Amino acid sequence: MKDMPSGRKPLLVTVLVFPGVRLLDVTGPIEVFATANEFGGRFRVRMVSPDGADVVTAAGTGLHVDLAAAQVQEAGDVVVIPGGPEWPSLMKDDALLDAVKALDAHSCRTASICTGAFLLAAAGLLDGRRATTHWRFADQLALRYPQVTVEADALFVRDGHIMTSAGVSSGIDLSLALVEEHLGADVARAVAKDMVVFMQRPGGQSQFSVRTHTPRARQEMLRRVLDAVAEDPSAPHTLAAMARRAGVSPRHMTRLFHDEMATTPARYVEQVRMEAAQAMLEGSDDPMATVARRTGFGSAESLRRAFTRNLGVTPGAYRARFRTTHTAADDKGA
Repeated sequence: MKDMPSGRKPLLVTVLVFPGVRLLDVTGPIEVFATANEFGGRFRVRMVSPDGADVVTAAGTGLHVDLAAAQVQEAGDVVVIPGGPEWPSLMKDDALLDAVKALDAHSCRTASICTGAFLLAAAGLLDGRRATTHWRFADQLALRYPQVTVEADALFVRDGHIMTSAGVSSGIDLSLALVEEHLGADVARAVAKDMVVFMQRPGGQSQFSVRTHTPRARQEMLRRVLDAVAEDPSAPHTLAAMARRAGVSPRHMTRLFHDEMATTPARYVEQVRMEAAQAMLEGSDDPMATVARRTGFGSAESLRRAFTRNLGVTPGAYRARFRTTHTAADDKGA
């Protein structure tokens, strides 16, 4: 595995662009790095294309390019490979794939956004690795590249020096992870708050935002337990079950949660289940009984009690309030 730089060394980010690239795949990560610089980061971004020519994105916006991929001599820290709506044809572009391979060879970390994972796979960089992509195309990635283990539910996946992210805005999630990797959780959290985004978005594999406002566990055994709860909130995460997973006694598990997480095991599990339920209510029309079952509450009544106790509203009221981005300000403007 390639090593990421540490300390206060400037971090060079190279973004590969091409005709028809998806605009947010490019600008989302760049905005994260630029915002990180406002909080003490030292990111420098350069834009390259296969031939060095400026490009027009799928949205019709032009992007200025600094140099051709073949002209890259200075070793970079991160290379970002965005995707585009015409990814099937991009996979057949030999010049583009050569650029992907050349930039990866010059980089400590290679990160794809959305369907950019297909470019990495076509270049042979995902062979034997775990990866993700936009949920609409995850089956296609698995079908075309059986040597890649596709994790369709993940917001992003890290395997060795390569990271892949899911659809479009998840490139922001991945970029925040890179900021945290280089500058620490406090800076990443400040960037997320400034951009008004989740540092770790609810929904998707173990990406629950409850993890952003709890301390990082020092003990590996406890981190395994936390990951297991986040990956499957519906599982029976009793104190005894968590203690068995960690290989400690229930009393010791309770002490670990108290000392490292400043909460109880039961309270932590409920927080994760609450956020999983919130994500389901915001993004689906599933009946309350289904939401309760899939998020570990068991019954619609238990779900209702938890929402009333934690948020002061019923699940139905929460869904009505947060299913849309339409706000009172919109009504006033209209």
